Amino acid sequence: MQIVIKSSSTILWSIVLAAVVVTTAAFQPSSSSFNPRSSIVRRSVGGLSSPYDAHILHAIAIKDNDVINSDEVATIQILMSDTGGGHRASANALRDAFTTLHEAYPRQYPMRITCDIVDIYTDYGPFPYNQFVPAYKIMAEYSFLWKWAYETGGTPFGLWFYDVMCELLCFNPFMECIMRNSISQGEGGGMVVNKKSSSTTPSNRADMVISVHPLCQSIPLKILTYLDTDGTSRSLGRTTPFVTVVTDLGGAHPSWFNPGVDKCFVPSDVLRNCALERKVQRNQIVQYGLPIRRGFWGTGSSSGSKVVDEIKTRVDKQAIRNQLGLENLPTVLIVGGGDGMGGIVKQALAVGERLQKLASVSSSTSSSNELSYQLVVVCGNNKVAQTSLSPNQMDWGSNINVHIYGFVNNMDEFMRASDILVTKAGPGTIAEASICGLPCILSSFLPGQEEGNVDYVVDAGFGCYQGNPEGIADTVEEWFANSTAAATTDTNDTNSNNMLERMRCNALTASRPDATMDIARDLADMLYKRKEDLKKNKGNNTMSLSTSQVTATMMAK
Repeated sequence: MQIVIKSSSTILWSIVLAAVVVTTAAFQPSSSSFNPRSSIVRRSVGGLSSPYDAHILHAIAIKDNDVINSDEVATIQILMSDTGGGHRASANALRDAFTTLHEAYPRQYPMRITCDIVDIYTDYGPFPYNQFVPAYKIMAEYSFLWKWAYETGGTPFGLWFYDVMCELLCFNPFMECIMRNSISQGEGGGMVVNKKSSSTTPSNRADMVISVHPLCQSIPLKILTYLDTDGTSRSLGRTTPFVTVVTDLGGAHPSWFNPGVDKCFVPSDVLRNCALERKVQRNQIVQYGLPIRRGFWGTGSSSGSKVVDEIKTRVDKQAIRNQLGLENLPTVLIVGGGDGMGGIVKQALAVGERLQKLASVSSSTSSSNELSYQLVVVCGNNKVAQTSLSPNQMDWGSNINVHIYGFVNNMDEFMRASDILVTKAGPGTIAEASICGLPCILSSFLPGQEEGNVDYVVDAGFGCYQGNPEGIADTVEEWFANSTAAATTDTNDTNSNNMLERMRCNALTASRPDATMDIARDLADMLYKRKEDLKKNKGNNTMSLSTSQVTATMMAK
């Protein structure tokens, strides 16, 4: 399968932008007349005068006496869009890592780092840009439309046209986002605002901006340059650090890679090469892995963490199963993602039927009716799937143990309790499964965007792709049958015969459990340097002002 270096969210403008551009443009002020120093900011704490205020204030928690000195806290604004769950999950992972650095290493990281995580398109974009999320969910259901728009958006013309239209229509709204007060977003997710300076002025905007979305590079870079140069340039003179953290894995859209960034963090060799092809310099590229949720983090150096995780996977599996209320049986985990997408009902039925067949064969040879296999299905927010698969509604047979869940917050525990994972080819889920040493059967992928993830798993040797329920069931049967046969074979090297054991080891080899903390350390170091530079500049300006005042006084005398 050939890896496609194309677009993800650019599908959306391809369908709706042309029809509304004239209407939308009529409501947008000219960016050339905007003065970042004197503009009237619509968003304020005291009164709601912006269409975005209601959404933002939902995330704001203001205490009566909360006043934070900007010299005592470092601020980061993380730009993303909820087109899929991975972007926000990565942003939250980085936020948690910054908190961990400050709490675990207070001498090295004494200054608290707060994160302002914002869906810039939904919260600030004009129509149709503010409809990216619902449009994404629709397009993801129709792969032929996604493929067409994805590939169109990845052409040189598509990239140019998107940048031109986005700069024309979104420059001012996005500037309002980037200029907002970012002394905000503590670990608990609440926003703490300095009530003495609630207006959005350049002095209160974030010390650093991070993008975790392919469409949050070009325009934000131009806006930061415009602000840093007092409106004199959009291309030269940016001083605010800007970093891209790529959240794709085996293939990526070209708009991820902008040579104007300070650093570009990539998770794989494939994406390093993509960045180089897009003229990002080698000294700008850092390769660690994907930022993933706290429950999957490592505990030390990369090699050491893998050893620790391997031991924990072996020793703790039974304990984790007991904690989750599961039986200590060979377990298949089927995950539908946060939105429950991917034909999860048909997959679960096919796998359940095949496990019952395997269990029947096992019980007939052992003259026992005990449980033989276990099926765990996490439906995400798909309530219909959760209800229809419930053991109260479905007869799963007598020899398999079945558990059906909706949305869960402890996916790390479910993965570590399982032997096989069935999932769509999302990059975050693949990275997390790898850390848990969990062999994967990839059931679907979005053309272009996730196509390379299939190659990543296959080439690393810890999974395969099966696009239909029967193929998934066949693979589950093959892997468990092989594992059973290998367990009864008298050999000194059981790994060579046991497919599941071999894939588990391959998954751990490919894992990057320390990536999140490694990325956070580099970003924190950049941010601390930025704060020091600002303090020095502030001191120099104060000294220059004092000298000027003394000189003026002497001349007056």
